[in-house]
Amino acid sequence: QGGGSAVIDMENMDDTSGSSFEDMGEMHQRMKEEEEEEAEGEAGAGEEEDGEFLGMKGLRGQLGRQVADQMWQVGKRQASRAFSLYANIDILRPYFDVEPVQVRARLLESMIPVKMINFPQKIAGELYGPLMLVFTLVAILLHGMKTSDTIIREGTLMGTAIGTCFGYWLGVSSFMYFLAYLCNAQITMVQMLSLLGYGLFGHCITLFVTYNIHFHSLFYIFWLVVGGLSTLRMVAVLVSRTVGHTQRLILCGALAALHMLFLLYLHFAYHKVVEGILDTLEGPNMPPFQRVARDIPVVSNAVLNTTAKAIALTL
Repeated sequence: QGGGSAVIDMENMDDTSGSSFEDMGEMHQRMKEEEEEEAEGEAGAGEEEDGEFLGMKGLRGQLGRQVADQMWQVGKRQASRAFSLYANIDILRPYFDVEPVQVRARLLESMIPVKMINFPQKIAGELYGPLMLVFTLVAILLHGMKTSDTIIREGTLMGTAIGTCFGYWLGVSSFMYFLAYLCNAQITMVQMLSLLGYGLFGHCITLFVTYNIHFHSLFYIFWLVVGGLSTLRMVAVLVSRTVGHTQRLILCGALAALHMLFLLYLHFAYHKVVEGILDTLEGPNMPPFQRVARDIPVVSNAVLNTTAKAIALTL
């Protein structure tokens, strides 16, 4: 019996050990399956993160392309504006493309009246010479203000001179072009600007001479001869381009009156008008500040003498 019970116990132990090994194997298998599931879950999460990262990269790429497109459009617009500005400058280039020899010849021609008025006379369609003559007239006016007895305080005459000369050139040219249009004269605005601008050459000569040589008789001679020749040149050109006696009289009379009166104004009234304007803006003439020696009182003299004697005695 004792032997039988021992055999039964061994069998029970074997059964128990077998079941325990099977349990361990199942636990190990379950652990492997759980690890594989966790690995698959981590792989899926990594793929989702990669997808999100790729999505961010795609979004950034789209934003970069949009910014690049916008920059391209802005650069294209700026380039087109620059090109249009260059095109506008290129339009004005023929009016200033002239040789110095041609300008000199046209200056001399502006003092010689034409004789043939039966057919339209040629007018130079350039603005370089007239523009330089207007600036020359500005410089002569400034020189005349400095050489005259006109006293100017706290201000510059540059703006007044430029406004006067350019105002006359542009304003009278526009008025004469409008009048020429009404009188059916064959002339353009650029030709009118050129004609009147070269007509200022006589004004420049007259004012430059009479500002340095102050004789009224000399001015009247230059006004009639030099100013009259330049005015006759313009009148003859307008007569050759106008049909009808009444139209010629109106157009040429207006131009001659304005041109000759403007020269009188520049010589006699311009300085006074400018001085009056500056007096109105700045106030009446104030005497300049002068230093006046003040008298030293007698008491102060006595004190100074006593101090000097005391110093001499001590020394």
